[in-house]
Amino acid sequence: MTGAGTAQAVDPERGTLDKAAGENFPVAPFFLPRDWRTDLMAVYGFARLVDDIGDGDLAPGGADTRLLGVPDERAGDRLAVLDAFEADLHRVFDAGSTPGHPLLRRLRPTVRRRSLTPEPFLGLIAANRQDQLVRRYETFDDLLAYCELSANPVGRLVLAVTGTSSPERVRRSDAICTALQIVEHLQDVAEDLARDRIYLPAEDMKRFHVQEADLAASTAGASVRALVAYEAQRARDLLNEGAPLVGSVHGRLRLLLAGFVAGGRAAIRAIAAADYDVLPGPPKPGKVQLLREVGVTLRGEG
Repeated sequence: MTGAGTAQAVDPERGTLDKAAGENFPVAPFFLPRDWRTDLMAVYGFARLVDDIGDGDLAPGGADTRLLGVPDERAGDRLAVLDAFEADLHRVFDAGSTPGHPLLRRLRPTVRRRSLTPEPFLGLIAANRQDQLVRRYETFDDLLAYCELSANPVGRLVLAVTGTSSPERVRRSDAICTALQIVEHLQDVAEDLARDRIYLPAEDMKRFHVQEADLAASTAGASVRALVAYEAQRARDLLNEGAPLVGSVHGRLRLLLAGFVAGGRAAIRAIAAADYDVLPGPPKPGKVQLLREVGVTLRGEG
């Protein structure tokens, strides 16, 4: 075990939160009020940790599972760890209990301060349970139903933390979050396949004459590129559908939400710039492209 791995095992909270820098979108940028940053990072810590559990990417050393009370012999059982994580989440909402994991203890003041409900958090856990049981999606509607659990709760939590929820804003937020999830799936086709997961709808693969073996190649052929371009356009359309959310708010929140939309648009442009060949690794946008997209989004262009 390396020194870095040991440090992360000792402080799983810090190791999880440090992953915020690698996301396609800003998590809690410096320009937000401090209390918003604190609460958004608490929400991010929950979302990142539950994804790490579902993906088998917990810090080495077993600190997370021990904090959740999972016996060592079941530490490799992701469903068992998710069950323990859900039980610890319920302690966040139970005034008479104390969560075992520091990221959930960190979440508790946010839940109380913002009057958050368990449903979005339970949705994220349910998505990661689904990842253990469902590894292929037949239709785009099936994928959208998965995104309703895996992505949309995050946007709803952002609106709740900032006190700006309304039915129309939630609808727009859902479109943005689903788009961001689809973009992430496109960037991570090879990584997901290595985990025996495919988030490209089977009906679309058939339409473009793409076999699973084609996704295991070192570079994408014409059929795979055409499929990725098709799904990228779907994500772009969803981002455009959700983009009016940005203009519905003001001040620093407007800039934050523009960052979410711009992150998705910049990632799609990076995928297009790679000629839709996502198999060698995830195409990532540069900072200049991201800033350009922020400006476009703030001006209401698209």
